[in-house]
Amino acid sequence: MKRTDHSIYNNDWYKKEIGAGRFKQVCWYFINVLFFINPLNPSSGLKCMLLKWFGAKLGKAVMIKPGVNIKYPWKLVCGDYVWLGEKVWIDNLAVIKIGNNVCVSQGAMLLTGNHNYKKSSFDLIVKEIVLEEGVWLGAGTLVCPGVTAHSHAMLTAGSVATTSLDAYIIYSGNPAGAVKQRVIM
Repeated sequence: MKRTDHSIYNNDWYKKEIGAGRFKQVCWYFINVLFFINPLNPSSGLKCMLLKWFGAKLGKAVMIKPGVNIKYPWKLVCGDYVWLGEKVWIDNLAVIKIGNNVCVSQGAMLLTGNHNYKKSSFDLIVKEIVLEEGVWLGAGTLVCPGVTAHSHAMLTAGSVATTSLDAYIIYSGNPAGAVKQRVIM
């Protein structure tokens, strides 16, 4: 069925919840393309400074590898000693809180938005993500809206977290399920 009346789609979120004016959004778009997504800029210090200028709250010794894509820095909170690996995608329509000593491995995606498939208007649903202290997201993982990864939880490579992860548990699969206890020595 073809729809011609686009007014029935509810994307009002984009008008009121972004948290920045149009000028700031456009400026960030170009900074993100030139300094973050672009793999030719290896300087983590410069990236951290730019993120702070655009409203991100970052702790000390945050490492941002090449190819990282961040939607809205003003909705990003990182603790100390956070590692964002190559080609991490932080699609933060809502706030993403990353605790101390967290590793987000290469190719991981943090996705705070989805759509309500039960409504013909396909309304946008937005929920924050929280990664508590010591969490490790393996390469190519996906964390869905509303997920909290509790202290030292681990999501193995290629896994999809659709629900919250308990502390000190290793999760694997799609959807991710508990595999075993995470023991840290």
